[in-house]
Amino acid sequence: MNKELAKGYEPHDVEKRWYTEWEEKGYFRAEATSDKKPYSIVIPPPNVTGALHMGHALNNTLQDILCRWKRMQGYNVLWMPGTDHAGIATQNVVERQLAGEKKDRHELGRDAFIERVWKWKAESGGQIIGQLKRLGASCDWERERFTMDEGLSKAVRTVFVKLFEDGLIYRDNRLINWCPRCHTALSDIEVEHEDKKGHLWHIRYPVVGAPGSYVVVATTRPETMLGDTAVAVHPDDERYQHLIGKKVILPLINREIPVVADEYVDREFGTGVVKITPAHDFNDFEVGVRHGLDRINILDESGIINAAGHQYEGMDCPAARTRIVAELEEAGLLEKTDDHPMSVGGCYRCKTVVEPYLSLQWYVKVAPLAERALAAVKEGKTRILPKQWENTYYDWMENIRDWCISRQIWWGHRIPAWFCDHCGKVTVAMEDPTRCAHCNSDEIRQETDVLDTWFSSALWPFSTMGWPDRTEELKTFYPTSCLITGFDILFFWVARMMMMGLHFMDEVPFRDVYIHALVRDAQGQKMSKSKGNVIDPLTVIDQYGTDAFRFTLAAFAAQGRDIKLAEERISGYRNFCNKVWNAARFTLMNLEGFDPSSINPAELKYSQGDQWILHRLNETCRMVDETLTGYRYNESAMALYQFTWSEFCDWYLELSKQDLYNGTPERKQTVQYVLWYTLENLLRLLHPFMPFITEEIWQALPKRQGPGTGDQGTATIMLAEYPSYSDSHSFPQAAADMERVMAVISGIRNIRGEMEVPPSKQIAVILSCAGGDSLRLMKHNEAAIISLARISDLAIGQEVEKPEDASIQVAGDIQIYVPLKGLVNVEEEEKRLLKEIAKIEKEIEMFSKKLSNPSFVDRAPADVVAKERQKLAEVTDKKQVLEESLQKIVKLKV
Repeated sequence: MNKELAKGYEPHDVEKRWYTEWEEKGYFRAEATSDKKPYSIVIPPPNVTGALHMGHALNNTLQDILCRWKRMQGYNVLWMPGTDHAGIATQNVVERQLAGEKKDRHELGRDAFIERVWKWKAESGGQIIGQLKRLGASCDWERERFTMDEGLSKAVRTVFVKLFEDGLIYRDNRLINWCPRCHTALSDIEVEHEDKKGHLWHIRYPVVGAPGSYVVVATTRPETMLGDTAVAVHPDDERYQHLIGKKVILPLINREIPVVADEYVDREFGTGVVKITPAHDFNDFEVGVRHGLDRINILDESGIINAAGHQYEGMDCPAARTRIVAELEEAGLLEKTDDHPMSVGGCYRCKTVVEPYLSLQWYVKVAPLAERALAAVKEGKTRILPKQWENTYYDWMENIRDWCISRQIWWGHRIPAWFCDHCGKVTVAMEDPTRCAHCNSDEIRQETDVLDTWFSSALWPFSTMGWPDRTEELKTFYPTSCLITGFDILFFWVARMMMMGLHFMDEVPFRDVYIHALVRDAQGQKMSKSKGNVIDPLTVIDQYGTDAFRFTLAAFAAQGRDIKLAEERISGYRNFCNKVWNAARFTLMNLEGFDPSSINPAELKYSQGDQWILHRLNETCRMVDETLTGYRYNESAMALYQFTWSEFCDWYLELSKQDLYNGTPERKQTVQYVLWYTLENLLRLLHPFMPFITEEIWQALPKRQGPGTGDQGTATIMLAEYPSYSDSHSFPQAAADMERVMAVISGIRNIRGEMEVPPSKQIAVILSCAGGDSLRLMKHNEAAIISLARISDLAIGQEVEKPEDASIQVAGDIQIYVPLKGLVNVEEEEKRLLKEIAKIEKEIEMFSKKLSNPSFVDRAPADVVAKERQKLAEVTDKKQVLEESLQKIVKLKV
């Protein structure tokens, strides 16, 4: 006996029950070795401090769709989960806790503070893992990794030591992003830029040896002039040729600095003369390197003017700026001040304004690593999709700068380097040394800096699988099959994984990189707390169910196009879930006494309707496979939505009723089989997108046991075979014939709708067929037409004359007449016909214009031109029929 489904679908109990079952039974587990073909994805590790947001939801839904799809296709699937230790973010969380206790990390000391962070992680960290499970993520949770667990720490240390020994890691005094509050270097992605109103100050720099002569320099940060070591002009700027090689006086400080020529200068910006401050501007730093300029650091670690700032020592930047501008004006050296918009960078955690800062840091020399990573994409070893992101990748990799990998915090992988106070040299080693490797002194101390979080993340595809040990997982699953990520970390993470994977594994880390877009609000604005337009994934899951939410994300995940998300759309796909549920309830209620194992499908006599739905299911299988292979999630989702709602539910379920309720035993059994087969396959097609509702319904369906049955006897839909295209279910002629019948039924329904004839009222219909084939087709499907169009009297003939008082619709070469006497408001019918004729006239104009264009007629393929002519003939004929009908309606009014 079939399991009965509840009247309505209630997702929350279903989701919790099935996820627990899947996890406990080990259905997500990958095999280290298997005869199955491997498929692997590593999760972009969310921060251990994180909570599920829309970016996570989209990213992990897309990954889960692929993993569930491939698992059902028989692959040995590894979806490797884990979290990132998130150095600065996590340290800030614990420091805030300490502040609430009126303590700080320095008071605790480094070891006690690290212990406190580990305690926080054990108690509160990683909540996002539970949230990903609510999303339905089918990760192999038994393999969950953390970027600071023992195995990954070993991998990080191995990589650092090897890169250092290869001469690819060095220490240097260079410019970095610096947070004056967190007292640490930041990566570019950790700097959040905000557009603000600012000013452009035009300052006069007197020319040495030319009294009364000066150049005007435009700057947005006058306080950094304290660290100026040159001014620069473009070498081809005729206005300043005579000054190149001369000197100017730095205002207020009265230090002489040279005038240099450099192509970096934009002649159109400001006055065409720029101040060069190598210690406080990234571009100026490069100019300084080219011209051998001094680097004068005017700030301390807290962003306060230091002794190099002379009389401004001890002031913060805003205060120094105010005083400097006032003194320049007083000295007659401020020419003018313009309003000027600025992009101001702030720390992503504390929002403090970030300073370009000269600091002694550790770097990776990336040019040799980038060369191979660049070639790998150009040679097709790794594909980046959508393809336009390849150019961004090339641009970054071809203009790459050395990577600052040190951070001045305590939580993270401590750099395995020891400084010798005796000889001054550095020891880098896999094991903690007790003596200097160079002079054997015991006067050594470990570097206090930790590594940039992105350093450990760059090893993620192979460190999570046990490297540096040569594990079975590495042999089986590396390179991974695919990486799904956002465009914002294409350089910071993806490019670095490429470099590290090629250097240490001698192979790319992934075959495909799919870059998904942003989830924005309904108006296309970026979601932010300040705008109040954030949609919380957990809230919508509670309200609409996980399956509706996941399907919404997939349905709008078009390549290269941001998702505009509104709750109304999620609500709409909840209705889709209900549609699937109700279709399943109808099917189950009509499968009494049905056993699919006892049926030989080859012996069944299918009707045109049966063949049509099997053909459309087959075509949907082909479409979904093709689009998922190409990462065109929205096309896959739309193909499934269209088939489920518009074809299976709206048409076949209705077609089936006459045979289920009034058909012969043979017809009833055939229709039961087709219903069951279509629904069972549809559930498997939908499962990667909507895992919970499909499992619940699938478990209620009778199963067909035995070999060659698509593995339907398995314990879970997760492991059932994914449907694929089959020639045996291709019925193109029957499908085309059925589409013609459906067009006639739709035409009758259109007349009903336009004339506002209630569905309960039966009508008389006349079908006039132009040819014998159409006549036979309509006669063959007479019962279906009567039933689905709710007709009391149906007459079918060839070239039947139209009754005087009939409304008309045209379906191919069949004219549909509905007598209007006592049925319709004649004046309303006149309006409808005029509207329909106006629409047809636009189509005629469009086709005529195209066919009168010589460039189209001469250049387009002959069959394309012929099709356009055929379309013009059809709409012209249709117009004629409608005009005749209009004339008769007008006569009725007289």
